Amino acid sequence: MNQIRTAVIGVGNMGTAHAHCIAGGSIDGLLLTALCDISPQRRHICRELFPGVPCYASIDELLASHTADAVVIAVPHPLHSQIAMAALAAGLHVLVEKPIDVSLSKGRALCDFADRSGLVLAAMLNQRTNPLFQKAREIVQGGQLGELKRTVWIITNWYRTQHYYDSGTWRATWAGEGGGVLLNQAPHNLDLWQWICGMPKTVAASCDVARYHRIEVEDDATIFTRYENGATGVFITSTGETPGTNRLEIAGTLGKIVLEGGKLKWWRLKQPEDVVRYSSDEDFLHVPFDYTELLPEGKESAHAGILQNWADAMLTGTPLLSPGRDALNELAISNAAYLSQWRGNIPVELPMDCAAFDRLLAERQTQSVLKQEHTVTEASTGYSKRWQVNW
Repeated sequence: MNQIRTAVIGVGNMGTAHAHCIAGGSIDGLLLTALCDISPQRRHICRELFPGVPCYASIDELLASHTADAVVIAVPHPLHSQIAMAALAAGLHVLVEKPIDVSLSKGRALCDFADRSGLVLAAMLNQRTNPLFQKAREIVQGGQLGELKRTVWIITNWYRTQHYYDSGTWRATWAGEGGGVLLNQAPHNLDLWQWICGMPKTVAASCDVARYHRIEVEDDATIFTRYENGATGVFITSTGETPGTNRLEIAGTLGKIVLEGGKLKWWRLKQPEDVVRYSSDEDFLHVPFDYTELLPEGKESAHAGILQNWADAMLTGTPLLSPGRDALNELAISNAAYLSQWRGNIPVELPMDCAAFDRLLAERQTQSVLKQEHTVTEASTGYSKRWQVNW
């Protein structure tokens, strides 16, 4: 087999962009053979955009058609694991949009099910394809910063208007989306944060609901973490600030790196700071360092890069850049952040109490109110720059 019949389930903005990418021949090994959406309006649009490609009204219809060997899932977040497990049970490989689900317990169940199936489960963590983040991971994980001291990520350039939140019945509701900026926009950054720096030991957070928008969920959040070695981390994100900031700083005993403005700045100490701290006979000291600025080596392949990697994994066994199980880490951080907020902003230890989170989330979902359905008049024609790394 050198062509994998591929279906896209959920053809809103993101799903339609994926469909265009596959149908346009951008991904070697993937052939768009089916689409699926519960909305009659979206199915009508898809028939016009992708003539000859059948569009089904339900996952059951799609699976019964036997028109696909693999599926890309781009439905509202709370349905991710449910639909992914149905596809895996039918023998189909799966690539699921981020987050892998809204609940860590459901995400774990999906990954365990995928492991037993022997099929390929990938997650759309597309910012892992950015060369600067890959270089940062190489530096930190390779020990070139020494022992971790502090990480600070200010990522406030996820600006969204009220019109954006009103564009879908499910958006910014506990029942329909399962969370706000931490579940929709910031999963990319939470994933990269732990991919580069490792997982924290504790998470405390302040998640402000409806600070800037008329929504049910948080549009501004500040997370404070502590790592096993005592290092600290701060993560600040918002959809209510403009112009926003995208700045990641990581400090260690051998220097620091800063990612901002499309470049990586690297200060490398000539002596480890902890050695200087205890060996110097001076009170105040400027520790010598080498300074380097690095620009990206190559381009960010983004969503197409993850799709191609997924295709290669299915066809040739290429290791996944974003395996489904990796997506559990960022979800653990956001779930812990919500649990911290709901418990009065107290620190939550990882691994967290998933049962407590699920119970408190269910309470909010029960009280949630979906917005009035709007008329769909157009669909995405490709990947927007807002879905890639924005400096």
